[in-house]
Amino acid sequence: MKRTQLLESYPIFALEIGREETSLRDVEAIAAYLRAQIEAEPAATYIATFDHHAHTRGLPDGQIAPEIQAACNVVFCFGLTLPDPQALALRPRSIGIAALPGHFVISFLETPMPVANSAMERWALALRDGAAGDRAH
Repeated sequence: MKRTQLLESYPIFALEIGREETSLRDVEAIAAYLRAQIEAEPAATYIATFDHHAHTRGLPDGQIAPEIQAACNVVFCFGLTLPDPQALALRPRSIGIAALPGHFVISFLETPMPVANSAMERWALALRDGAAGDRAH
């Protein structure tokens, strides 16, 4: 995974997965896999899958880069503690999934909670065939 700074303020992790590297064929299948991982995690709660592509396409002035064929966010909360009211600004979380002609891009915002970062990174890396073991398709 590669850690970058988006718009100088947002530390994100992004992973490109070639279509030939995974047996999951589309954004919906990847979202279903991630939902299953979230639901299996005791400290996480699945909230929704948001079709960002359809939302943006439906806006009068919506703009989508031409190479993005599909895009969604799997929204969930990974909260072990609620130390103060400001922590709510960091939640819920989402993992973005974008389909491009030759690959998928999986991305998420870095959290201040290392256990959550580790879980999301593990889930993303397991999308590659051979890395997921007995991943359900």
